[in-house]
Amino acid sequence: MSPIISIENLSKTYASGLSALKTVNLAIARGEIFALLGPNGAGKSTLINIVCGIVTPSTGTVTVDGHDIGSGYRGARKAIGLVPQELTTDAFESVWNTVSFTRGLFGLKKDPGHIERVLRDLSLWEKRDARLMTLSGGMKRRVLIAKALSHEPTVLFLDEPSAGVDVELRQDMWRMVRRLREQGVTVILTTHYIEEAEEMADRIGVIRKGEIILVEEKAELIRKLGRKQLTLQLQAPLAALPADLADRGLELSQGGQELVYTYDAKAERTGITGLLTDLGAAGIRFSDLRTSQSSLEDIFVDLVRERA
Repeated sequence: MSPIISIENLSKTYASGLSALKTVNLAIARGEIFALLGPNGAGKSTLINIVCGIVTPSTGTVTVDGHDIGSGYRGARKAIGLVPQELTTDAFESVWNTVSFTRGLFGLKKDPGHIERVLRDLSLWEKRDARLMTLSGGMKRRVLIAKALSHEPTVLFLDEPSAGVDVELRQDMWRMVRRLREQGVTVILTTHYIEEAEEMADRIGVIRKGEIILVEEKAELIRKLGRKQLTLQLQAPLAALPADLADRGLELSQGGQELVYTYDAKAERTGITGLLTDLGAAGIRFSDLRTSQSSLEDIFVDLVRERA
């Protein structure tokens, strides 16, 4: 099956000389949830704005659901729903009217049933007659999502959807995104909340300084780059590691109270058995031990640091 979004050799250099994107190539599958991670200024919003037709690329091609964003702009734009970072709404309009009006901008017939379903899914139904100026920031964020879904897009972009919203709304949005995926909608989100990507995404892309440095299945990414750590709580603190253990890759922490051993959990041999034997031979005793798995956040920080 051909990808619903195809990006080839895409770059963007602004008049100031700033190179925001550098030869980006990316294919996004129909019906997946794709998370784009990157530090501030990495090019996430520029990439989204180009795909959505807001920013003109310097080079490259982009197709959305079979439509070129240049020559087939109308078809591409109709396929896309965009939830921007900024809370831009008509303060004096009602929730119902602003969402219905947005649907009309795409040349679609009125469909009160669809608008009602969207508002109910986003817990906005009770606020349908309220003016936007009276809503909280979290409710305004929900209205932006409702507007983006008003014309029944096949692709939904969420640009930092959880920025400035409370935990309850974040959980609501996660549930909504999963429902949309079940309905066949492709979802692309940028986020600073690593747990958001870890919770929802099928694939992860990491962008840094305008370049895509990695695209991977989430589970495979954690499997390949994730680490496990064995932490030993020592019975007596160590001032330094014995020379016989120098090549074991151990680290002292907590003022010499703990020994930390990092290993690949998927390796044929973890080295833990030999390590414990060597510790015993060196007279090092421990009172407790625990293991921990590196998170997606750990992996992301390591990737960005390595490419610095």
